[in-house]
Amino acid sequence: MSDTDPALMTAETLLGLYARRRLSPVEALKAVMERVARYNPWVNAFATMNPRALQAAGEAEARWQSGRPMGALDGVPATVKDLLNLSGFPTRRGSRSTDTTPATEDAPAVLGLKQAGAVIIGKTTTTEFGWKSPGDCPLHGITRNPWNPKRTPGGSSSGAGAAGAACFGPLHIGTDAGGSIRIPAAFCGLVGMKPSFGRIPQWPLGAFGHVAVAGPMTRTVRDAALMFGAMARHDLRDPYALPDDPRDWLTGIEDGVAGMRVALVRRMGFAPPLDAEGEEVLAAAARLLEDQGAIVEEADPGLPDTRAIFGRVWGVALSRIIATTPEDKRDLLDAGIAEVAAREGEMLAVDYLAAEAMRLEAAHAMARFHQRYDLVLTAEALWRDWAPWTFAFNLTRQPAISVPVALDAEGMPRAVQVVAALYRDDLALRGARALERAASLPLANPAESAT
Repeated sequence: MSDTDPALMTAETLLGLYARRRLSPVEALKAVMERVARYNPWVNAFATMNPRALQAAGEAEARWQSGRPMGALDGVPATVKDLLNLSGFPTRRGSRSTDTTPATEDAPAVLGLKQAGAVIIGKTTTTEFGWKSPGDCPLHGITRNPWNPKRTPGGSSSGAGAAGAACFGPLHIGTDAGGSIRIPAAFCGLVGMKPSFGRIPQWPLGAFGHVAVAGPMTRTVRDAALMFGAMARHDLRDPYALPDDPRDWLTGIEDGVAGMRVALVRRMGFAPPLDAEGEEVLAAAARLLEDQGAIVEEADPGLPDTRAIFGRVWGVALSRIIATTPEDKRDLLDAGIAEVAAREGEMLAVDYLAAEAMRLEAAHAMARFHQRYDLVLTAEALWRDWAPWTFAFNLTRQPAISVPVALDAEGMPRAVQVVAALYRDDLALRGARALERAASLPLANPAESAT
């Protein structure tokens, strides 16, 4: 792979070259599309391509040539997960049961990218309705990991993870209700940011709306911050949307972790599984932070059993998917949805409200915990046990970032999570950037993976 290939460049690098007129958005898009043509036939990252991408890149090029870029991402290639509306395209959600009518308006996160000038090259695959972690769905089949075609890219943002690792553009929107940004980011060697709930508006809200967020999946923390700034804009369609925060999320991102108190957390109200290699990666990440001046100590936030809470939330959401699917199309759904809904979803309203009260208890416990600790460091998704390390932070609604920090014995990426208090997305980015600087991992190479 060549360092001069625009497809391998970060959004920041592309923007710098556009500004100096050493590269054009059209040239960057063509480089990306050459990789899509070469590798996507086996990676299978896309649900659909945008035939108007070249026109959009040409318009961005004209703006740069006139010295009038329209926003912070003008001319940068980006993708949208097929759980979010992209105007002019159907939102199929990975399901054969969904409507083929094109959406008439953009989801808030998509609108934010467009207003910043990003060039949307297509919609990426998702597990059906975002319900599970392995990267396949009834509508589009299996999406494969560019690091190794025999491995899953993870889910539910499977196409976004695969597209990021294969360098099909630097910016990718994922969604996360239980780890669906962070799990594929971990499996694909990307940075995956689950922001604080309400930072990035959503509409329409899906089945997992009260714990789900949209967020960036990128190859660097700085690109994640840049993309986050474009998407984190108030939108009146979402009643939970926070007011606009005018800050530049890159400000302070290089300030490091010296003097910060970091809790290494191993319990989420239960003991999540962690293999020996995962233990080594977590310990190594803690040392990387300590070497930069952080004060790291093992601590337990005293959470209730988040596994039990999440099981109820997940089961009710899947039951809602079945209830809102026309009866004559329910046989088209992934059989696992009905199985989990039957096991977890049949509960009285009082039981669901009890789970919601426990969710608030968990959020309260973490808020108290962050009075003592600036950041939390935890393990990430495992190859066999995907979500136990991720879903707690959906319940508490605080920001959590997956950061790749090592390669395992088989040459696959391993990651950890950096977590900050609710609405302290700036601290999560700062901690993630400190780890990234110290770890410095390579990109996937699909040319080698396919052999």
